[in-house]
Amino acid sequence: MTLEDFEFYEELSDNEKEVLSENVKPITLDAGVTLFYQGDITEDILLLLEGEVRVYIQGEGINEITLYSLSPSEQCIVNTTSTINRVPTIGSAVTTTPIRAFMINRDIIDDFMSNNNNYQKYIFSLLMLRLDSVARVLESVKFKQLDERLYDWIQNQDSALITITHEELANVIGSTRVVVSRNLKKLEKEGLINLLRGKIERIK
Repeated sequence: MTLEDFEFYEELSDNEKEVLSENVKPITLDAGVTLFYQGDITEDILLLLEGEVRVYIQGEGINEITLYSLSPSEQCIVNTTSTINRVPTIGSAVTTTPIRAFMINRDIIDDFMSNNNNYQKYIFSLLMLRLDSVARVLESVKFKQLDERLYDWIQNQDSALITITHEELANVIGSTRVVVSRNLKKLEKEGLINLLRGKIERIK
């Protein structure tokens, strides 16, 4: 995967493409690396080439709630908003797998935002997409029982065999390990899943 795979790339002028390619900084990171913490002001913008990044919020005295996961050829709107506007991030970001990415300096993105209407439209469309993701998270937390939320999450995974600990899943869902374990046992008794060591197998 390269810069050409990002949706905004074709909207750049030839000069902007040249500036971008000459100034991106390639990085590789292992799983479990925190890219930024909630409240940081980020200096550069991440363009993800390979792997996955989880963006989450954490209030004082409560568990984490995942806002969304960043996939290859995507740009993080929490990171972008903080970098462009020089404001604290509303959440934290951590690599859930090893990643390969590009980092772009704030000055370059500032120039694109000021001079390229198509890039502005890309950023606004990205913002609307993530707002929709956050709205669905909030709706799920407010209106669904935890066992429903767990099963919805399990159903939405690409593989029927999911490698995740109960504690990690609790962080994704926004609960505690004990409560998640209890509700997973309930789903298992209902014949919907199998619980294995460090894994969850989806049956239905």
